[in-house]
Amino acid sequence: MKALVAKVAAAAFVLFARAITAVRAIWPEEGLPAKPCIYFANHSSHGDFVLVWAVLPPRLRHRTRPVAGAEYWLKSHTNAFIGRDVVNAVLIERDREKRTEDPIALMVSAIDAGSSLIVFPEGTRNQTDERLLPFKSGIFHLVTERPEAELVPVWINNLNRVMPKGEIVPIPLICTVTFGKALRIDPGEEKEAFLERMRAALIALAPKPAGSGE
Repeated sequence: MKALVAKVAAAAFVLFARAITAVRAIWPEEGLPAKPCIYFANHSSHGDFVLVWAVLPPRLRHRTRPVAGAEYWLKSHTNAFIGRDVVNAVLIERDREKRTEDPIALMVSAIDAGSSLIVFPEGTRNQTDERLLPFKSGIFHLVTERPEAELVPVWINNLNRVMPKGEIVPIPLICTVTFGKALRIDPGEEKEAFLERMRAALIALAPKPAGSGE
């Protein structure tokens, strides 16, 4: 019964996200990888993974798991139901002292089981005027464990205005989710060079500022 309720809730989740944001997906010419991959996106709202998850074709959505903070998604029965049962998130304890499992091992296990992941390399929501915060090293350690995994940059635009910090009721606005060309770590690539290359690939998908002449 719980599985059926979760399935219905997942469908409602997708419909709600699309209704509130009128979200439009922009796909790369070559399409998305057919094999399990790692979608990495900018992060400005708790709803970010929902939008990425919602626009994926059903055949890909059903095997894609967002990576999210356990402290948020386990803080109530409702949150836990959504995080664990509806979207099947890989829940990571961000407080090192409270961890009982290695976050990288959890993500590697999910990939080995045939799942794609949605990750946010900034590590926390960006509430600054900068387009992206510096990337944390987790994504580098993940792909060094599975260097064959393809990485797909994803730029989420406007969701921070749909769900501003401190607001409970979403503000209906049009959002876009832009998927870039799949990338891989280069053999022997150093951490800092890799993180900067991934960050540049993500920023390249962002809408150009008004008056930039581009």
